[in-house]
This record gives sequence, structure tokens and C-alpha cells, in this order.
Amino acid sequence: LRAGEVLYMDQGCKHEGYFCDFNRNFTVGRATDRAKRAFALLYDSTTAGIAAARPGATAEDLFHAQAKVLTDAGIVLGDIGRFGHGLGKNLTEPPSNMPGDKTKLVPGMVMTIEPSLMMGGDRILVREENLVITEDGHRMLTRREPREVAELAA
Repeated sequence: LRAGEVLYMDQGCKHEGYFCDFNRNFTVGRATDRAKRAFALLYDSTTAGIAAARPGATAEDLFHAQAKVLTDAGIVLGDIGRFGHGLGKNLTEPPSNMPGDKTKLVPGMVMTIEPSLMMGGDRILVREENLVITEDGHRMLTRREPREVAELAA
């Protein structure tokens, strides 16, 4: 890794047969202005997805809440397939937070909120958090990654 590059760590674990799936991001040395803006947008997009997560909402609603933050900022979504998914006995399971997935969220469902941005070439930035749908909304299962990207010593 070189100064200015982003270190993306997608991680999780399995406990008593159930998965978690989240990521954390770091820059090597100082973050570029472009990276700072992208991470801030992804944080805001994640916040919108989390706010939309409640009983009766659909997986599609979660996608659109996240996508609106990005498109309002002038981001073209392109071929982004989904912005999160169900989580449980499998690392990735239905529903998918994507257009057309009308699955209604119900208490007990565990979901990832996972907006992403294409950064050119094969580079992508992603933020991912886990939550469980409750009777009155949701409860976070992961501690939120800060809005500002962490900078590692180069």
C-alpha cells in the first residue's frame, strides 16, 4: 500500500451459526479530498438507509433511501446492484436492498446497510453496517464507522 490509497477491510464472524458482515475503511496517510467527500457521502447514505429500516418498509425502500443521498449529490449509480442484504444462517441471504425487491421488513430480520461508490477502474468504496428490525424500528448490531475516514500512518 502506498500513501493516499484506501485499505478496505470486509470482515465478520459466525456465532452459533449466525453471520455478521461489515467493513471498515482506512487511508494510508492523508485522505485525498476526493476520498473524504466519498466517505462522507457514503456515511450520509448509510444514515438514510438506517433511518428507513423499520417494520413494513421494503428492501427496495432501503435501497432508494440510500440511493437518493448519492444521486442528490450528482453521483451516477451505474451498475450498482444492491445496497445491502439479509443476513443470518448464510453470509448473504434475501432480501436484497435493490430496486424491485418488495420484501417487507418484519421484526427479527437482520439486514446490512451497504451503499457503495464506483471510484474508477475496478476501485469501489463501500460502507457496511448491520442492524436488526425491531417492533418499533431497528437496533444497530455494529458500532457505526465514523463519518471521517481513519488515516493510518504512511
